[in-house]
Amino acid sequence: MRIAMWSGPRNLSTTMMRSFGARSDTAVIDEPFYAAYLKLTGLRHPMTDEILARHEADPGKVIDRLTGPAPDGKPVFYQKHMTHHMVSAIPMDWLGRIEQHVMLIRHPARVVASYARKMETLSAEVMGFPQQERLWGQITEAKGAVPAVVDADNILADPEGVLRRLCAAIGLAWDPAMLSWSAGPRPEDGAWAPHWYDAVWRSTGFGDPPGPLPELSGEAAAIAQDALAGYQRLLAAHV
Repeated sequence: MRIAMWSGPRNLSTTMMRSFGARSDTAVIDEPFYAAYLKLTGLRHPMTDEILARHEADPGKVIDRLTGPAPDGKPVFYQKHMTHHMVSAIPMDWLGRIEQHVMLIRHPARVVASYARKMETLSAEVMGFPQQERLWGQITEAKGAVPAVVDADNILADPEGVLRRLCAAIGLAWDPAMLSWSAGPRPEDGAWAPHWYDAVWRSTGFGDPPGPLPELSGEAAAIAQDALAGYQRLLAAHV
């Protein structure tokens, strides 16, 4: 079983990769289109040179890997994807060959506040808000069914309950190993991990339930407000 988890940045996505990676039956891959995204757009992100040196930048080769056998002969292949990486030059005709797709969402105010602590340039597109809704439609058309949706706040409030429901929704047996893992880096972590994964490297499980929404102002507040309706549409379908 291949599982594509679609998320924007700063959205519990690496924690979810840790959770699925803690299963003995599951191989994971970390943001496989990141290098292709940087090469195709010419953007400069933290550690761009390291990313391009270490990771495959040919979208066709990435797709072949994602639709092929899971690494190490594992029966489950978990794929952590960023919605904003899927620029128009990357083909999307492979979506139907992935057995399960899941949309990982988070309240836009939390995403914007967290992203702003790591990056200076803010926009709805760099945080993947419109791309996630577009992917929802593409996946629904490719699979003939709507993908499962999980909300980051709900996961933090009740990790076991939400993960049990997610596993049931995608036809995967529940494994309590998904609730904890060893601290520190992992071999599957992308070259960008030293910039982004400091909190995850310190973690051994899911964090505390979320507190109040952050207070935003100016451009950050406007972006979060504009993305709210799309978030609420997806939230209505959460497991």
